[in-house]
Amino acid sequence: MAEETLTKKQLDKAMIRRIVGLFAPHKKMVFLTTLAVLVGVLLGIVPPYLIMKIIDEGITHKNLGVIAQYSILMLFAVLGGAGMTLLYGYWGVIVGQRIMCDLRQKLFDHLQGMSLKFFTSTRTGEIQTRLISDVQGVQTVVSSTLVDQLSNVAIVVSTLVAMFLMDWRLTLLSIALVPAFMVIGKAVGDYARTVREGTQEQTGELNAMMQETLSVSGILLTKAVGQQGLLSSRFNIENEKLAKWQIKAMVVQYMFFGMIRLITQLAPALVYWLAGWLLIRQGDTSITVGMLVAFTGLQIRLFFPMTGLFGAQVEIMSSMALFERIFEYLDYPRDIADVANPIPITDQAQGKVEFKNVSFKYEPELERNTLSNVDFVAQPGQLIALVGPSGAGKTTFTYLIPRLYDADSGEVLIDGENIKNLKLADLGRMVGAVTQETYLMHTTVAENLRIAKPEATQEELEEACKLAAIHDHIAGLEKGYETVVGERGYKLSGGEKQRLAIARAILKNPKILILDEATSALDTRSERLIQESMSRLMVGRTTFAIAHRLSTILHADQILVLEHGQIVERGRHAELLALDGLYAKLYNEQINAKTEEPVEA
Repeated sequence: MAEETLTKKQLDKAMIRRIVGLFAPHKKMVFLTTLAVLVGVLLGIVPPYLIMKIIDEGITHKNLGVIAQYSILMLFAVLGGAGMTLLYGYWGVIVGQRIMCDLRQKLFDHLQGMSLKFFTSTRTGEIQTRLISDVQGVQTVVSSTLVDQLSNVAIVVSTLVAMFLMDWRLTLLSIALVPAFMVIGKAVGDYARTVREGTQEQTGELNAMMQETLSVSGILLTKAVGQQGLLSSRFNIENEKLAKWQIKAMVVQYMFFGMIRLITQLAPALVYWLAGWLLIRQGDTSITVGMLVAFTGLQIRLFFPMTGLFGAQVEIMSSMALFERIFEYLDYPRDIADVANPIPITDQAQGKVEFKNVSFKYEPELERNTLSNVDFVAQPGQLIALVGPSGAGKTTFTYLIPRLYDADSGEVLIDGENIKNLKLADLGRMVGAVTQETYLMHTTVAENLRIAKPEATQEELEEACKLAAIHDHIAGLEKGYETVVGERGYKLSGGEKQRLAIARAILKNPKILILDEATSALDTRSERLIQESMSRLMVGRTTFAIAHRLSTILHADQILVLEHGQIVERGRHAELLALDGLYAKLYNEQINAKTEEPVEA
């Protein structure tokens, strides 16, 4: 238990240093904010002293000139303090927002660099919660709480000094209540941290469920199976759990501030009692009416920032749970990253692809490899067709080329160089893909195309779409290339989306092209329209095609037949038919079916 406590304290200290480090890039603004805080705090302790003078020297002696003089000075002090408060509050917000912007950007960039494995094993709603909700949760701490606490510390120190100068006995009585603040703050802060962590985890669960069920795909599934009631019940369960956590959070807040309010109301009563006893019983003439009024004013000034300090203790300690979640994602190692000195890919790259004894499986604990001992060479400009039954490893095969995953053993080479030594950004530009599931963003047709080439002209967009046999359809839309395609492209048919994806690949103009069932959603006429264009596109490019219709890859330079993650046959169409093996079986099944409906191959 002692070791666990020590480890936790070390982790908390390390996290605090890391949080403080977020302010380092903005140290100039932090310095100016601190300076404004100190000036504002010093101006803030002036009015109580002036009040003492007004009462003891002005009102008691009925001296209107003294009253006017000190009243004017107090007015300037109050206005100056208020001005400084607005200034450091404004600067504090600027610093905080810049830090939040940096934190969001770092988190987004880090997630962008994570491998596909991370995203296939993590729910989208959970990622969104970390990026949006968790960062938003610590925003108050970074934007205002820390600046406020700097102000509160300065106020407490300066006020205590002023109170000691007035009367050390009354001051000692006042600070005797401080331990009560500390005990309450520590207990409530620890509990609040647990509550905040539970709240955010449950928020992630709820966000994940909403993302899955309220997306276009989720709604279509729900309506298709007629199970709205079932999903509503599941949502209600998760929603109730979140509500319970949020109730706990509010109860913690009300209990804490209720106890603080009780202490701050008791403190002046104790000071008045001691002052009265010293004045009446001890005959202490140093205690005047003006001093007592000024002292209680300072006491109130002391307790409010102390309330803020310990209230912030609750906020900061509970926010530690959010920082833990944010830093957890930032600390996730990138299992696929550039080596120390990556080799850039030049424009002279040929696109030769080679697998040397490559094996791979998605999880280490799986008994069987997804790919086992794969060897082959694709010369530049060749069309390599991948066929085989479902689950044979065809798509996984293509994932290894752009390093969406890394091989567990063996080597994948491009132009004779292990792809692990190549610069990832260059590799991403060199390899283009049209996958089974076409993903389009909720934006215009033109913007969806420019993802592949941001600087593309309108003429280039249209030429690519003509090659993909989609230009006429786009031109016929009400806003043409400025038409918004809708969530995940649902305003377009399946075939139209795939043709748009093919146009995007044409626009990218890669050296290596991957077509993962790229024409699976096309009708016979549309497929025929783009075959010639695709043939022109493949000239000079190494192309890997996973085809649902074997008739589309009859002229492939090399056909690799996969089964159970291994290449069981390879050769050209006629050669494989002559073998009368798996390829011949698949081909004959499709010919005998006499249908254009997709058959898994």
